[in-house]
Amino acid sequence: MTRIKICGLTREEDIAAVNRLAPEYIGFVFWPYSKRALSDEQARSLKQKLDPAITAVGVFVDDDISHIRKLVDDRTIDAVQLHGSEDEEYIRALKKEIPCPVIKAVRIKDGNIPAGAMMQDIDHILFDAGMGDGRSFDWNIILRSELDLASVFLAGGLDPENVREAVMRIHPFAVDVSSGVETGRFKDADKMEAFVRAVRSADTGGGQ
Repeated sequence: MTRIKICGLTREEDIAAVNRLAPEYIGFVFWPYSKRALSDEQARSLKQKLDPAITAVGVFVDDDISHIRKLVDDRTIDAVQLHGSEDEEYIRALKKEIPCPVIKAVRIKDGNIPAGAMMQDIDHILFDAGMGDGRSFDWNIILRSELDLASVFLAGGLDPENVREAVMRIHPFAVDVSSGVETGRFKDADKMEAFVRAVRSADTGGGQ
């Protein structure tokens, strides 16, 4: 079964929607330059309203390990996604400080998977083309690789219209969406529902 991650939640109504739709993961963004950025206090408040069965992922870009550890320790987040230039040394140090899964985002550039993308200490790799801006990339790049797709998060330009095809072609561990389920700069509950429905339909082999 392909898991679903809906990233960049910022409002209580977003939490209410995901509690109803039950994706496996949601994302809180802690990169201050993102339009979806949250303060620690905002994220903590939203997490308190989140169904405990849904894993809250904190998204960071070259952040201090002490900050990440604090958010894990107080249970604001249950998993960590690294979207910057974090190297293997950083990830080893982080894994010594936190007990939860680590996802490393890798941007597909110039039609290639960057050398060294698979790091030994990460739990999942996330392939993307940007930073939640809805850009996509050629999925054949992944299909031509020798990577084990059973641990891959697929992101980048996914939306309710194309995610079913992505699931059926790639069979990733999870699909990750942000701008593809937004209207304006806010999450759209109807689009989120359509996205979840499309993924579940692909998993069962049914129509949309």
